[in-house]
Amino acid sequence: MRSAEIRRKTAETDIQLTLELDGVGKSDVATGCGFLDHMLTLFARHGRFDLTARCWGDTYVDDHHTVEDIGICLGDALRQALGDKRGIARYGSCILPMDEALVLTAVDLSGRGLLCCDLDIPTEKVGTFDTELTEEFLMALARRGDMTVHVRQLAGRNSHHIIEGTFKSLARSLSQAVALDPRSAGEIPSTKGVL
Repeated sequence: MRSAEIRRKTAETDIQLTLELDGVGKSDVATGCGFLDHMLTLFARHGRFDLTARCWGDTYVDDHHTVEDIGICLGDALRQALGDKRGIARYGSCILPMDEALVLTAVDLSGRGLLCCDLDIPTEKVGTFDTELTEEFLMALARRGDMTVHVRQLAGRNSHHIIEGTFKSLARSLSQAVALDPRSAGEIPSTKGVL
């Protein structure tokens, strides 16, 4: 079973997170940040991942530490659940429409953490959520997940739609990348022999 359980406790956050890569898309999420809960719930559904996340954080300051640390924990869980990455597809991509927004994501589970992000989110907030935290989450996830992530906004005017499209597209790209490829069962998907 390709799964992981992560516990991370700092002076700013206390997080418990579980991830099952071969799930059905169920989630149980309570981070203290409502918009992030919504994004993680749809991330699990569209990626077909089973995800639980609990966070007790210093949201009286703002949501920054919670959002970034959840990204760290999700990246750690992904890396742990993948192990040595034998037999995976490695790559995934998705162009996803979300009403007027259109977002492209592409993922390489390369072992090299890198985010290339081109989002033009028109407002500073969606509800109480600071929209700049979208990139902070993605950066933490990419770095700790040891993966290259490209995000490109191709269209969009509504901040909620742009961010939601990003999370849905990323989930679908990751679902492709972590999928087991029967043509390369037991093989490391790299000419180097290691990822």
